[in-house]
Amino acid sequence: MVGKLSSMRGRSLSSRPVSKRPPTWVQYQPDEVKALIINLAREGRRPSEIGNILRDEHGVPLVKPIVGYGLFKVLSEAGIAPTIPEDLYNLMVRATRQRRHMERNPKDYGNKRGMQVTESMIYRVTKYYKRIGRLPRDWNYRNEIVTI
Repeated sequence: MVGKLSSMRGRSLSSRPVSKRPPTWVQYQPDEVKALIINLAREGRRPSEIGNILRDEHGVPLVKPIVGYGLFKVLSEAGIAPTIPEDLYNLMVRATRQRRHMERNPKDYGNKRGMQVTESMIYRVTKYYKRIGRLPRDWNYRNEIVTI
């Protein structure tokens, strides 16, 4: 096992391709990869699922070397990109679950701390996405329950 366990959480043990050029064994042309991405997105797949499906079922290690830009830009060009980035949405769903739990179990202080940490992460990620332009400057996270 490489490294400490705490640094391994949330990471698969595979490594990304080293080369910036598309591998010689990839059979797909850029237009075919774009079509696959758009079809999967229209089926209701999230961007992370699309990347996993492309890697596991179609043998596409990364979209960027083949198409020239990333998966999000492909979705944006097609007009089907998610309005809220996936990682931020998942954090919001987690905070919603924790908030519901706190309503039923007000003495659960461990969950209260977890909710504080999650909301702190939401604010940090929101600040980042506002800075790079993925979220509007006036977008704010509200402590409301997100529909799951």
